[in-house]
Amino acid sequence: MNVDCRKISKGKPYAFEPAPANFIIAAGPARYPPPVGAASRLLVSLLMDGPVRWTNRPGRRILEVHRKYPFVLILRPRWAAGFHSRGRPPMSEMSGARYMCEFLTAYKVDAYFFMPTVLSHMLALMDDYPIRRIMTHGEKAAAYMADGYARASGKPGVCGAQTIGASNLAAGLRDAYMSHSPVISLIGGRFAGQKYRFPYQEIDDFPMFEPTTKANYQVDEADRIPDLMRQAFREATSGNPGPVNLQFYGNHAEIERDIIDHEVIVEERHIRIPAYRPRPDAADVERAAERLQAARRPVIVADSGARNSGAGAAVIALAEKLQIPMANSTGALALIPENHPLYFGVPGTYSRSCSNKAMLRADLVLYVGSDVGGQLTHFWRIPKVGTEVIQIGIDPADLGRNYPNSISVMGDERVTLEALCDAVKKREAGSWVGEVQEMVAAWRAEIEPQRNSDQIPMRPERVLKELGACMPEDVLVVSDTGHSAMWLSQQLWMNSTKWDFIRCAGSLGWAFPASLGAKVALPDRAVVCFTGDGGYWYHMQEVETAVRFGINSVTVVNNNNSMNQEINVYTKAYDGNPSDQWGTMWKFTQVNLARVAEEMGALGIRVERPEEIAPAMEMALGAGRPAVIEVMTEMEALSPGASLG
Repeated sequence: MNVDCRKISKGKPYAFEPAPANFIIAAGPARYPPPVGAASRLLVSLLMDGPVRWTNRPGRRILEVHRKYPFVLILRPRWAAGFHSRGRPPMSEMSGARYMCEFLTAYKVDAYFFMPTVLSHMLALMDDYPIRRIMTHGEKAAAYMADGYARASGKPGVCGAQTIGASNLAAGLRDAYMSHSPVISLIGGRFAGQKYRFPYQEIDDFPMFEPTTKANYQVDEADRIPDLMRQAFREATSGNPGPVNLQFYGNHAEIERDIIDHEVIVEERHIRIPAYRPRPDAADVERAAERLQAARRPVIVADSGARNSGAGAAVIALAEKLQIPMANSTGALALIPENHPLYFGVPGTYSRSCSNKAMLRADLVLYVGSDVGGQLTHFWRIPKVGTEVIQIGIDPADLGRNYPNSISVMGDERVTLEALCDAVKKREAGSWVGEVQEMVAAWRAEIEPQRNSDQIPMRPERVLKELGACMPEDVLVVSDTGHSAMWLSQQLWMNSTKWDFIRCAGSLGWAFPASLGAKVALPDRAVVCFTGDGGYWYHMQEVETAVRFGINSVTVVNNNNSMNQEINVYTKAYDGNPSDQWGTMWKFTQVNLARVAEEMGALGIRVERPEEIAPAMEMALGAGRPAVIEVMTEMEALSPGASLG
């Protein structure tokens, strides 16, 4: 059977031998030839009167037709061209795009969050793979969704953007970097021949990823896709996890169409975190056990590294064996149940007054999975300098960075705590436990009027009390930064170890998109986002994304029609006597956010009274579509600041 190539040869027909069933004919201008396999894979019989030549290109050989008929005419395997065949031969040769689909599937990545357009051929091939393509309304939202996916699942979240949007994607990785979240971003890069010539939309985006990633790699040849993809997952999941960026050659990563000859190699350790669980030095464990046993007023503080390690049960076991009061950071908020008798809350800047009082009284602090940063210590004032510190963590470079540790123990947090628990002797509760419990009881009595307030507009304390009572037992709560995190740290009492919690590390607006990524990762689990109207406004348009893809999370918006956390800032700026214009710097126009959500296809509920919260949550959880609960709260309700005792 002959193939008529009249259209691609300027009107002159050429005859081809019959093509095997598993092969297709590909054609294109010689300047931009279609990708083909190695010569041994090609079955080409070309009848022509012009000269031909083989040209070697990275990862492929092509037959170029020159002079009179400048076209490329080739045969290539159907599966390598992007056409899926269940019966394809067991060959390793495929396009870079096909390789990436195979790779992501092998690494159990089932979602890709992106803004068009980069790696478009890979996106098209995902038709054949169990990978959801979640197109967002902005690059930062794509990064935040990948971050939420990663923190909820423990698997790397993957996101992408083309060159012009890459700078937005880099900004979106900031929170993942600060929170040690394994996120991998895929972007396009400039063509070498266009550099320094002012091509449309182009600046050098690559350096922008340096401060927000653990590693930042350029993939300039298709043959580097396999090893650099493996390295990206290796870096993202090892040690303290974190984001990694890959920049592919070409504005839209055109090297994805090049043919490569590589098997997909899966390093099972790097499918999720933690990739490794290094055991601590036995001598360090023994020394730490001795110091804990000897301390009169010790406390344990668990941070996000303990959550990443799955060390919650180990933290509680050690605390119970030694009868040591325990706390956590906002990054590990659900690790210890609120109703545990040894729990005293969150210390630091987003704290409870009882928590900071206990920290200031402690004579030894055991930090687990923490970088002992400024927020957890209220800028290194809690605990006092001179307090004995033992620090457990997986990254030796962080041990002793902010306090002069008496003992540093490098190892996986869960494994280390289990070894430490075996090394200590059980002891009974002393007066120190009773003292801390009295601090907690006094704090709860102090806030009781606000938690029971019937005030309209509502107090945030009452809102969170009602939310805590009606949440599903296995809920994942996602929190924004600022007042949202402060109120949650103090007022959302998580009494079950089945709860989970992830929070923004500092990028206001992160929570809502992140909650959508978390829901994609955990489709059968309730996911509830808590954010303020200030944070929600950043990415409110992603309600449409949630509706389009059936991402049925619940978003609770604490709406006080303002950025009221700034009240004190601007009061001080005016030296306590603000002008009549000061409200323009922190107040919003009143908008019915529930109605806006309804217009985008979600369920929108506006709540104005405390008794309406539980019915609204029940309705939202059973809606079968994304839901937004807008709770109207007092504009002047400010979260208490950090107490220094």
